[in-house]
Amino acid sequence: MNLYRNKKIAFFFMFPALLIILVFIYYPILENFIYSLYRWSSFSSQKEYIGLENYRRLFQDPVFYQALKNNLLYCIVSIIFQVGLGLVIAAVLEEKGFRRFQPFFRSIYFMPSVISITVIGLLFQLIYHPTIGLLNQSLIAVGLKSLTRAWIGEKQTAMYAVIAVSQWQSIGYIMLLFLVAIQKIPEGIYESAVIDGANGWQKFWYITVPQVRGTIVLSSILTIIGGFKVFDEVYVMTAGGPGRATEVLASFLYRSGFRNDEMGYASSIATVIFIITFLITLLQLKTTEKQEG
Repeated sequence: MNLYRNKKIAFFFMFPALLIILVFIYYPILENFIYSLYRWSSFSSQKEYIGLENYRRLFQDPVFYQALKNNLLYCIVSIIFQVGLGLVIAAVLEEKGFRRFQPFFRSIYFMPSVISITVIGLLFQLIYHPTIGLLNQSLIAVGLKSLTRAWIGEKQTAMYAVIAVSQWQSIGYIMLLFLVAIQKIPEGIYESAVIDGANGWQKFWYITVPQVRGTIVLSSILTIIGGFKVFDEVYVMTAGGPGRATEVLASFLYRSGFRNDEMGYASSIATVIFIITFLITLLQLKTTEKQEG
């Protein structure tokens, strides 16, 4: 009887949160899929049912594949720098010789994470400026004028320039996640490894990495989802240009829905973004469960 009563009490406390999740997360996802089956405009109350036509059109659109390619590139680079380099920086800051300086470097690395992306976008527009930008002026100052270019004005470099901004902004946040995880590792494990003759690299690879595997999975999932949802940097810096060189799925969705007023088509893009991120998350979680099992 007490067990049944405890379950009722637990459900009573969980119900408000569950209701919020259902109303503001799951219902909009379902409604978005329903909207993707129609051709409709935000300026009209009329909706024309067209079934899966929006999806057929989407998978035949070359811009979709260009945007998907850019999102995949975003994810790959972010995993390498945000997760990989963030883990390395956290491990270095946790070394005994660096711990006294850790608060300073922790603040320096994390500070970009709290700056508005609009401010950052405008700042890097100036840095990348072909004539007065800090990057080109620095290259000229060290005798590398041949490397100067319009970084966000050329198709070959624009996407990489935008991606670099995200790495600079987000690496500090991922680094903090790893710092917390590393600090939970018992110091005795490292001391035993040193007694056995392990060097710094061996301690990192055979102790730190396995011990923070859960954080690696979590940060990887957050990074990949962020890579597929990225919008602000692209919109502020290039708006998807030059041409469609920096178009990503979110900017493609925005252009389709709010510029071209094809709301059903935009809903189909949103559904695809959700499915991709959902499947990647499931895959990573299943892979981790197998490794831990």
